[in-house]
Amino acid sequence: MNRSSAPAPIHIVGGGLAGCEAAWQAARAGTPAILYEMRPVRSTDAHQTDTLAELVCSNSFRSDDAEANAVGVLHEEMRRCHSLILAAADEHKVPAGGALAVDRDGFAAAVQGRLAAHPLVEVRREEVAELPPPAWDKVVVATGPLTSPALAQAILDLTGEESLAFFDAIAPIVHADSIDETVAWRQSRYDKPGPGGDTRAYINCPLDEAQYNGFIDALLAGDKTEFKDWEKDTPYFEGCLPIEVMAARGRETLRFGPMKPVGLTDPRTGRRAHAVVQLRQDNALGTLFNMVGFQTKLKHGAQTDIFRTIPGLENARFARLGGIHRNTFLNSPRLLDAQLRLKADPRLRFAGQITGVEGYVESAAIGLLAGRMAAAERLGAAFAPPPPTTAMGALLHHITGGAAADSFQPMNVNFGLMPALETGGRKLKGRMRKQAMARRALADVDRWLP
Repeated sequence: MNRSSAPAPIHIVGGGLAGCEAAWQAARAGTPAILYEMRPVRSTDAHQTDTLAELVCSNSFRSDDAEANAVGVLHEEMRRCHSLILAAADEHKVPAGGALAVDRDGFAAAVQGRLAAHPLVEVRREEVAELPPPAWDKVVVATGPLTSPALAQAILDLTGEESLAFFDAIAPIVHADSIDETVAWRQSRYDKPGPGGDTRAYINCPLDEAQYNGFIDALLAGDKTEFKDWEKDTPYFEGCLPIEVMAARGRETLRFGPMKPVGLTDPRTGRRAHAVVQLRQDNALGTLFNMVGFQTKLKHGAQTDIFRTIPGLENARFARLGGIHRNTFLNSPRLLDAQLRLKADPRLRFAGQITGVEGYVESAAIGLLAGRMAAAERLGAAFAPPPPTTAMGALLHHITGGAAADSFQPMNVNFGLMPALETGGRKLKGRMRKQAMARRALADVDRWLP
């Protein structure tokens, strides 16, 4: 279909994962998409490039286990929907045990290149700093947690809502050749192979009990970023807590969280360490490694001093230090209808993290649905949402009415969002229950797809 015979365009604001996926899905359906990205005209507090689909925090899409993990099921559902984001992730994956992690530069370049090459997609580098003009009758707002302040305020004025917000943190990235592998060793937890089959995808730095307690003391005493008065009541997202906040909850918290030593054996001793810091490959070359679970609000000087006390990282060179930024999201159960449209102005759809889903893949999944919804509406066709027994359908239902509006907070995909299994009185527990729910989800998404 050429542009002269194509329908009027769908306007998509925001060039992150959700916006890119929405544009791709709309174009695949035969509707032109104009994608607006404000970088480099206007930068953000977290981005470092002007590439579409830049991964700001981790490079991990989390578990790729489609047999018993809700995130892995979501991956597979999106693959079956011809997701641009999952295709690029699969093309640029790096070793990460059972997770799907990507070379962030190669991934973003692939997404941008595929969109630039599509005849029905146009990318415009400009800021949409106010509500879209009335002539834009089909709009997807996918501006993410870093929505420009002017647009965020315009949306809030339209809805009459106050902004909801939480703090999100970024983990440091270390140059691989500065890690002392005479102390650290390579092993995936439980030697579990990942998508690439590598059982040695992580670098592990061991701490004995004294080293661990000294590390906790340093974290608690370290110089931290102070929040402004108007930020002090903003909560953290529980799924991405700064390590020093976790440490303040109890001395053993980190040892049962990101520093848990289970499934890992130090080859120098033949035993499990008291605690372990894991680093995951961050780029295809294997020259950069991400400190897993080490999101932090420590000031940069404190980070280098404290993290270099970790065995194996004494001479670490940091390609990027950690940081923290404020994210905003809508009270979607109150403000959006079942087709992701703003009740106060139905020409506006919302997608991605601004809707209150948390995580790269979850954000892209809502972008996928928003793009398909907008295209169907443009073409005069009905759009039936995916069943709530699927990962995509469960997320959609949660943010458009399944969650309580009075206590709505960002949510990752999980089996708890899906309806209970009908087992005829049989009790399924643990992995068997998850496997049954995963099989049901993938069967139901296949029935839903045209």
